[in-house]
This record gives sequence, structure tokens and C-alpha cells, in this order.
Amino acid sequence: MGAGFLNGVLGGATGLAGIIVIIWCQLRGWAKDEQRVVFQPVGVVTFAMSAAWLGGQGSISREVIWLFVIALPVLLAGTWLGLKFYGWLDEAQFRKLVFILLFASGAVLLFR
Repeated sequence: MGAGFLNGVLGGATGLAGIIVIIWCQLRGWAKDEQRVVFQPVGVVTFAMSAAWLGGQGSISREVIWLFVIALPVLLAGTWLGLKFYGWLDEAQFRKLVFILLFASGAVLLFR
């Protein structure tokens, strides 16, 4: 519950949904399927709640909605490709990829 709460706070405040839960799942040593079953829905719910909140406040402009609509086909293609790539990864490769992506995203945020 603590990881979920912190993830919600971080996701709502920064838009970085899922990072705390991803780290928590990695620390538990779960298999890649177990991890995805946890952190994928958490990210979706965090983003949906943030979008609903921002939309309710009127913070989402028509330009942002239009950019989302334009980007949606590319997002769907990337998601499809990622799902295919996921099937090729074994447990060790999955853990390494998650670590590399978390490290790279943190490094970019620090040095930007």
C-alpha cells in the first residue's frame, strides 16, 4: 500500500506514473509476467486519474487533445511492437532492460 501511495503521489505530481511500483516489483524478485500484471494497470489508472483531474480543471487544451489524437497511431504501433518484444525477453533480459530504462530516465532527469 505504501508503494502504491507513493507511486500515486509521484505520478500525480510529475506524470512519472509507475516508477515506484516498478522498483518495488523488482525488489520483490517477481517474474516478468507477475511484474507486468502489477505495474501496467497501476500506470494506466494513475494516468487516467491524472487526465480526468486535469481535464476537470480545464488544464487540457484543444491543442493538447489534437496532439494526442495525432500521436495515437504511433503510440499504438509502439505498444504493439513492445508487446512483441516482450515475448522475446527472458527473465534476466527483462530485469536488465527495466534497470537500464530506469537508470537512463533518472540520468536524463538529473543532467537535463
